[in-house]
Amino acid sequence: MAEGDIIMVRQKELKILHVIHKVIEREITQKRAAELVSLSERQIRRIVKRIHEEGDGGIRHRSRGKQSNRTKPKKFRERVIKLYQERYKGFGPTLAAEKLAEIEAIEINDETLRLWLIEAGQWQKRRKRTTHRQWRPRKGNCGEMLQMDGSHHKWFEDRGPECVLMAYIDDATGRVYGRFYDYEGTIPAMDSFKRYMRKYGIPMSVYFDRHTTYKSPAEPSVEEEINEVEPLSEFGRALAELGVKRIHAYSPQAKGRVERLFETLQDRLVKELRLLGINTIQEANKFLEDRYWADFNKKFEVKAMYKEDLHRDIPKGLKLDRILCIRSEHAVGNDNTIRHNKKFYQLKEAFPKKSRITVEERVNGSMLIIYQERRIKYVELPGKPEKAYQEKLKMRRTSKGRYLPPDDPFRKAMDLISRREELRRRLRKAAA
Repeated sequence: MAEGDIIMVRQKELKILHVIHKVIEREITQKRAAELVSLSERQIRRIVKRIHEEGDGGIRHRSRGKQSNRTKPKKFRERVIKLYQERYKGFGPTLAAEKLAEIEAIEINDETLRLWLIEAGQWQKRRKRTTHRQWRPRKGNCGEMLQMDGSHHKWFEDRGPECVLMAYIDDATGRVYGRFYDYEGTIPAMDSFKRYMRKYGIPMSVYFDRHTTYKSPAEPSVEEEINEVEPLSEFGRALAELGVKRIHAYSPQAKGRVERLFETLQDRLVKELRLLGINTIQEANKFLEDRYWADFNKKFEVKAMYKEDLHRDIPKGLKLDRILCIRSEHAVGNDNTIRHNKKFYQLKEAFPKKSRITVEERVNGSMLIIYQERRIKYVELPGKPEKAYQEKLKMRRTSKGRYLPPDDPFRKAMDLISRREELRRRLRKAAA
């Protein structure tokens, strides 16, 4: 090689060249050189021969600067980039490669596609997520614990309204189930959980956040404090009746498996719905049930540590609709009416005084009125029922000029204080 020529080599090759010079100068043996650079003795002999013939430039790899034998044709590359821009804009390289194979019958490695998209300015390198300091191991059995949550997102982008995906992921296997709803609340939670149980069975426990749907914000009553029982939301009460343990997370990171699931679905599922032109909750739920979850779980589900499935079968005779409903108790008025959710209902039966009935709001939208395990017929009244005879209230003028009816709470409290004072006065007089 002529003097002044620049030899472009990599650091690894410089290291090998340094060792080869030691071999040529007989400072080390070929066997020792092979050990130092992790090559075979035969390779060392070939490199020594090339250095003798070509000089230090012989250390460069023979294929450097040449096109790979597996390089795709330029027209093929241009076709793929054009398809991506027209149909798969915004898709990640992995998902785009899957769709190209599935829909366009074009087989291409996702990493190759990633490099092409970066060079074409259609994709950017993303920073890798840092390793979590402490990773909670998966549960050992399928059905041992579900992670549950709702994700508010523009699932239909600008084609439809924003909605909520109520999703479940098995902690041991990563198996996913979910449905779309208009909002995250008690009825959607009960409906989705009922569908999950009918498909897979009753799980041992459910892990969710402290949303009011899952954890009641009410303060415990005196009786609950004495019995050391926490107040339950309607969904929590239903899980308790089904024998499902409730576990509340104190941060989104605690239920990271379902949070990462939503990150994946907000990328993949949104684009699947876009490709199919789905823009309503009904169409989306049909797509999830008929096809999407089966394909998704086939791709991402993992094998549990233990093969036993801990889901319980739904017991025969168990009326899920009586459990998975919103219950509320009401006193029956003297005119056999009740008030529920600011509406009045006339019961078509006569009830004893101070009777209490239970109203059940079912997940299918129906409402039942139950008294002693019997369904009571009713009709909704257009307004508040008027009394046939209204007794004229006797009024008493207060010292401040206000008139209070006999049943006014303030008047009752003042009368009670007056009676106590009179009783104390008599006791002091008797003691004297």
